[in-house]
Amino acid sequence: MAPNTVEKTPVTLLGLGAMGTALARAWNAAGHPLTVWNRTAARATTLAGEGTRVAGTAADAVAANTLVVTCLLDDASVGQALADVDLTGRDLVNLTTSTPAQARARARWAHERGARYLDGGIMAVPPMIGVPGAGGYILYSGSAALFERHRDTLAVPAGATYVGADAGFAALYDVALLSAMYGMFAGTAHAFALIRSEDIDPASLAPLLADWLTAMAPSVHQTAGHLRGGDYTRGVASTLAMQVAGVPTFLDTAEQQGVSPELLHPYFALMRRRLAEGNGAEGLTGVIDLLHGTKPA
Repeated sequence: MAPNTVEKTPVTLLGLGAMGTALARAWNAAGHPLTVWNRTAARATTLAGEGTRVAGTAADAVAANTLVVTCLLDDASVGQALADVDLTGRDLVNLTTSTPAQARARARWAHERGARYLDGGIMAVPPMIGVPGAGGYILYSGSAALFERHRDTLAVPAGATYVGADAGFAALYDVALLSAMYGMFAGTAHAFALIRSEDIDPASLAPLLADWLTAMAPSVHQTAGHLRGGDYTRGVASTLAMQVAGVPTFLDTAEQQGVSPELLHPYFALMRRRLAEGNGAEGLTGVIDLLHGTKPA
């Protein structure tokens, strides 16, 4: 080995669905010796032709390397694949989508079997994996020492972000971020529905919509500040009372356009409820307390 050559960490990857295959190709392209296993062996054929070692069993794959990454269908699949596998001394990084409770239970399960553990939440779609600048990243939680040990290797497929020692935090951040995404999708769906029956090209609304959502996105920092400080009126430009007063306009417009208001009703109902409790000078942060069941101080 040349003096300036850095030996790449070998990786074992269990699971070759669309995401697993993208991860495999990223590590392979970066020069990491790679061993893979998939329940349906045929999915590994192409990777074998690209220089990847294909193990016949999950146990053989795990035995090949210290760093073992799982990217399977669900938490139950992880348990099934590794049920009879010796994990002693292994660094198990679980990128399988799960709930925070499942991640914490899986961490205990791994520790009981002699493995170190990191849980991960993938904030990307397969085409973003291994593409610098694509914007994808993977959240990690669990052992900080383990994350630091493998940081460079874990950062190969997508940016690696550590979010805490609690093994459930990566899954929690994952679902929190995706929940916000679906809220955005819901609002976008309503917006396009409003113009659907008009002589308006959706492509003319799209850039305005994207710019408006981008302009509104920084409001999350004010929300975080309200939650940390407890003063939900600080810096508020548009009060809850003002916004609730405008609700009939949204609902009347939907009716006039023949659009169901079902995506708007739940949020508007929470806004009205918060206002009825006497919080008209606030912004919208108090809705979070209604969702969470937090009692006023």
